[in-house]
Amino acid sequence: MRKHLVPIAILLISAALPAAAQQAPQKEATLRSILLEQFRNTWNKEDWYVPVSIAVEGITAKQAMWKPADSSHSVAELAYHIMYWNRESLDKFYDRKPAPFSGNNNETFTAVTEATWTSTIQQLNQVMSDWEKAIETADEAKLKKWASTIDHINTHTAYHTGQILYIRKLAGNWDANKGVK
Repeated sequence: MRKHLVPIAILLISAALPAAAQQAPQKEATLRSILLEQFRNTWNKEDWYVPVSIAVEGITAKQAMWKPADSSHSVAELAYHIMYWNRESLDKFYDRKPAPFSGNNNETFTAVTEATWTSTIQQLNQVMSDWEKAIETADEAKLKKWASTIDHINTHTAYHTGQILYIRKLAGNWDANKGVK
């Protein structure tokens, strides 16, 4: 009887494994594949959390300008801030001269108005698209040199996207069907 229990136990355990664990092994991860996966998850591919493109989707300029308190940031200010620093880093990545910066980070949160909201989102999507292409096409040496910065860009984008979602939930204009309940 005992000799039959081991095969039955193995069968039961393998049936209980998640489907992903039963699939064939995936291709070995590379620095590029990891950075791209992280980047896409923060920009436009929902995985463990809502990416910035979905976080700002469907919000009006008036809604984007709302702040929970005078000392808080608005969705619009946070979107601009993400776009500003990601563009600044991309300019450096391509050895272009970044836009002038006074050294006051608060200025990177205040350049959005209701009139410029749509343009800000277009610019954000463009710089994110440009970064994705840069990560896809960079040679290995440059990718290694920039890996830490790209990782910080991903973390920074995810951090502020969480703030955007929190503000939208406070304002009552977040659709929980898009991700965060």
